Amino acid sequence: MQGNYLGTIIDFASPAGEPALLAPDSVQWRVYKNPIALGIGGIAAVLLEFAEPRIRSGVWDHSTYKVDPIGRSRRTGLVAMLACYGPASVAKEVIGKVNRLHGPVKGKTPAGEPYRALDPVLLDWVAATASYGFLMAYDRFVHPLGEADKDRFMRDGDAIGREFGARHTPASVDGFMAMMATLESRFEAHPIIFEFLDIIQSGRAAPGTPRFLHRAIARASVSLLPAHIRRRLDLGPKYDLTRADRLLLRGAGKLADRFASRTSAPCQASLRLGLPADFLYRSQAEQQRLLANPSLQRSFA
Repeated sequence: MQGNYLGTIIDFASPAGEPALLAPDSVQWRVYKNPIALGIGGIAAVLLEFAEPRIRSGVWDHSTYKVDPIGRSRRTGLVAMLACYGPASVAKEVIGKVNRLHGPVKGKTPAGEPYRALDPVLLDWVAATASYGFLMAYDRFVHPLGEADKDRFMRDGDAIGREFGARHTPASVDGFMAMMATLESRFEAHPIIFEFLDIIQSGRAAPGTPRFLHRAIARASVSLLPAHIRRRLDLGPKYDLTRADRLLLRGAGKLADRFASRTSAPCQASLRLGLPADFLYRSQAEQQRLLANPSLQRSFA
């Protein structure tokens, strides 16, 4: 798989042998391969970010999301894949360019509060919401994860978060909840949150996907927010996840977790490290055997 971001050609298959920011046996490699988890979790993360007035204003006033939701979503998805599966040198190069692009972003919220994109507190929250969203979406709609795996996912997310400028990422789900509690008094309902959800439900961000699936994904994303946060953001019964939604998305999530496309970032990254293209789609026991056996790794290069 190849892509272009900010002038950098991204090739997940080379250079041969170059590690990613995280190891192939990380929980991130397991979770990020699933597009259903990334879609639901990414939207949940944005909702939690938009709850904070400074982030909401910064993104909405300076982002292309309103006018180009398709392009914006694709670019965000490509960077997420790169941060997880890409060669570490390329991931650092592209993320550095993203950080420099965000550097000049600053302004004031409608209430007059100043903000800047590289505020460490805001960077910490953005990194934390992404980890929480992806993790909980995979746990709820793909495959339940144990507490140890959840905490490892949050802890290992520090390696990615720090590249984006975060300095205090929560090391557990409980740590995330504690971080959210410190910010909660700032959270507020706002028309932009509902406008964002309307964009998601309209299907504009991915026109090839049936609209009913977009609506289900939006409701699933809201379902990942703690109940008291939903109430604070006025995300009422209109956004309740239905039984049909749950069955549909769990079915889609489980199917996606078994479908290995050789041209995808997860498969190409596996090949780069001398592993089978379908490494991440095999049992965890078989994955461990492959990782522990250098000669077997070479035979699949």
